[in-house]
Amino acid sequence: MRQHRLGTLTVGAQGLGCMGMSEFYGPALEAEAVATVHHALDLGVTLFDTADVYGIDGANERLLGQALAGRRGEAVVATKFGGVREAADRMPRIDGSPGYVRRACDASLRRLGTDHIDLYYLHRVDPAVPIEETVGAMAELVAAGKVRYLGLSEAAPETIRRAHAVHPISALQTEYSLWERGPEREILPVVRELGIGFVPYAPLGRGFLAGTIRSLDGLDPADYRRYDPRFQPDALAANLAIADRVRHLAEQRGTSPTRLALAWLHAQGDDIVPIPGTKRREYLEDNVGATSLRLSAEELASLDAAAPPGAAAGDRYVDMSRVNG
Repeated sequence: MRQHRLGTLTVGAQGLGCMGMSEFYGPALEAEAVATVHHALDLGVTLFDTADVYGIDGANERLLGQALAGRRGEAVVATKFGGVREAADRMPRIDGSPGYVRRACDASLRRLGTDHIDLYYLHRVDPAVPIEETVGAMAELVAAGKVRYLGLSEAAPETIRRAHAVHPISALQTEYSLWERGPEREILPVVRELGIGFVPYAPLGRGFLAGTIRSLDGLDPADYRRYDPRFQPDALAANLAIADRVRHLAEQRGTSPTRLALAWLHAQGDDIVPIPGTKRREYLEDNVGATSLRLSAEELASLDAAAPPGAAAGDRYVDMSRVNG
């Protein structure tokens, strides 16, 4: 697999998102998830993305740590902090206070079974704490050897600038795909100006661009997408039209919609490292296949026309307070 740069950090051109291995997208399949991590390493994937709020009591970090036992040196481990999960059925509250930064890092190190985190993200910016204070505490972790590189997730342009002025930010993680092109307006220009790499999460629209989801029928009762605004009936028709156009273009190329959608992302620049998530080896192989798919200028233009900015219907996130009461 070719290599891309996130700031000064070098990783494989495509990473693996591990969130769904523990929850959110149906039941956990631990043995298959571990086998998927091992297969990813064999295929040249180096960047593995998790967070302390993925799974109850840091279950996803523990799973990744177990999967990487004996092969830690082959992996670039990225995890995130800042969400404090106080109950299984609640969205986390945000804490970016310096004291919490240090406690969260030590807890993640224990769960991951490692002496350092390669890429440590602030999961969400705490509006009650100046970003300079949060990143200052993160920089102390770098000085202590507990963390090697710093990242932000879902941060606004001015926040990115202020954070980068305190300590170099290597990566900015934000949702980006053919059906979510918001970062193109302001985020991508800023990170490129500053030399920060970009890590798109949900690069397949939470599986929608794969073309296999036509309705909520068949999704596990606990699947997050049952509440996702873009999967609801009032938005579904418009979004299915996008998926159908991508599928049609994939058929013309003789590839899968998954590979085509990810190849479009790869074509956006060698400072972009998408992290499609899966807990199954068969889906992993389809995802990784996108790294060797080269698209012509005409194909890229056709995809741009098939899924222009703003085409997706529905908000990106649901108000979880309505779901959890």
